[in-house]
Amino acid sequence: MTLEKEVLSMSTLEIHQIPTRTDNYVYLVRDSATGLVGVVDPSDAGPVLEVLDRLGWKLTHVLTTHHHNDHVGGVPELMEKTGCIVVGAHVDRDRIPGISVEVSDGDTYMFGEAEARVYEVPGHTVGHIAYWFAESKALFCGDTLFALGCGRVFEGTHEQMWNSLSKFDEIPDDTHIFCAHEYTQANARFAISVDPDNLDLQAYVKDVDKKRAADQPTVPSLMGDERKSNPFLRARSPDLMQAIGMAGAGPVEVFAEVRTRKDNF
Repeated sequence: MTLEKEVLSMSTLEIHQIPTRTDNYVYLVRDSATGLVGVVDPSDAGPVLEVLDRLGWKLTHVLTTHHHNDHVGGVPELMEKTGCIVVGAHVDRDRIPGISVEVSDGDTYMFGEAEARVYEVPGHTVGHIAYWFAESKALFCGDTLFALGCGRVFEGTHEQMWNSLSKFDEIPDDTHIFCAHEYTQANARFAISVDPDNLDLQAYVKDVDKKRAADQPTVPSLMGDERKSNPFLRARSPDLMQAIGMAGAGPVEVFAEVRTRKDNF
């Protein structure tokens, strides 16, 4: 049985979190004004269809962030069974099945009456995008930003990844970060290793350990907490630079060092 739960109901957008595979999160989003129902990054169709049936909702849209199978594996079956529209990055139209709505950096995508700002955020993949629903205080960022972490740089460069994360600078602190994996406890162990004197991080780690001990998700997190604690967002921080022995270095250089350390942690 899929242990789905409602995690946010803001403005017109209702969001349900569905755990899949070993550590994936898939999100059902419903625009209450129009009744449109979308799913973000469906790794598998079965758990999504199960929750749709329980809620009595009809799927109309799939919102994809990137082409990896653990984010789009369920798309073909969902299209076949529901006839849903697939939204994805223009630059990834040949790698994501069934895209019929192509979006690019800076686009506004209207999901019913819920407005999303689209960001192109290359680094993890070259075609990665994110969706920011400002009114609903929700950012769906796939594998770009994690709670206390960020995605591995597979197809892009460290500079691209840092520039992508920097695009989120405009997002308010009270925005919920709906990342796609439950990696937080492992990310926390690494974060403490590079930023051990960060009191905000220490408090964050205690909260994460408490939630995981109770088998509770640590996602979504809040952007404000990430800014204070996530080392991958703190490449401009003199304290972090000092902690890793890179005082005075540029943010791209600092980010690259932190990401490389995480890769080998």
